[in-house]
Amino acid sequence: MPTQSPLELLEIAKEAAAAGSNALEKHWGKLEQVRSKGRPGDLVTEADLAAEAAVLAVLHQRSPLIGVLAEETGLQGPLGELQWCVDPLDGTTNYAHGFPLFACSVGLLKNGKPILGAIEAPALQQSYWGGHGLGAYCNGDLLQVSGCNDLSESLLVTGFAYDRFEVQNNNYTEFCYFSHRSHGVRRGGAASLDLAFVAAGRLDGYWERGLQPWDLAAGVALIEAAGGVVCDYNGSALDLASGRVVASSPGLLEPLLAGLSSCQPMPKEIYKA
Repeated sequence: MPTQSPLELLEIAKEAAAAGSNALEKHWGKLEQVRSKGRPGDLVTEADLAAEAAVLAVLHQRSPLIGVLAEETGLQGPLGELQWCVDPLDGTTNYAHGFPLFACSVGLLKNGKPILGAIEAPALQQSYWGGHGLGAYCNGDLLQVSGCNDLSESLLVTGFAYDRFEVQNNNYTEFCYFSHRSHGVRRGGAASLDLAFVAAGRLDGYWERGLQPWDLAAGVALIEAAGGVVCDYNGSALDLASGRVVASSPGLLEPLLAGLSSCQPMPKEIYKA
């Protein structure tokens, strides 16, 4: 069993995310190859691989008794109640196009639940970290979710999964619904930063489907540490395996859930090419 304290584990997460971020900075604007993983928009670059190698080197050295689930290389190391979740480059499409919303995300799960994490956004020069009982911070400043409890006064964020071309339940209806009932809905293209911005109170709420554990682990821990709430679309406890998440300030959760439950998928005939 690992013997590190939560604070020590948070320091490991911060060091690992910083190592990944350094690799991303080295490749920023210098990519030689961008490959597709098979689905439209699902890309991988040499920066993803270099950042993941840098993160894993830190985790394997500093916490060898904790297994890792990483986006590019999958499961590694021992299975136990603790598990690292690594997204070496969240926002690969943004990165490949020179758009500065991307991050390296390192989160820690305990029995499948996010408990702490670190997110580095090098192009924004922002470092996020936090965890249960540890607070949430950006560049050393304490974070707190917004106090917004009125959907009409909120600024929201969402994203669209890679399978949006294949399935009818693709979040298009939800995007339209909330765009007409809020100050606006943003689509950043990096789930970890969407969650970090909610934790920081810059955005009031977030929902998305089709996500992976490495997309969510660090950001969910940040939001909860910053006083926010996180759950599944039906209001039940977050299940990372479902790929669905709703995250917001406490007063905005019910309007978000009510809106999601009222939405029906849009007919493909309306938007298909």
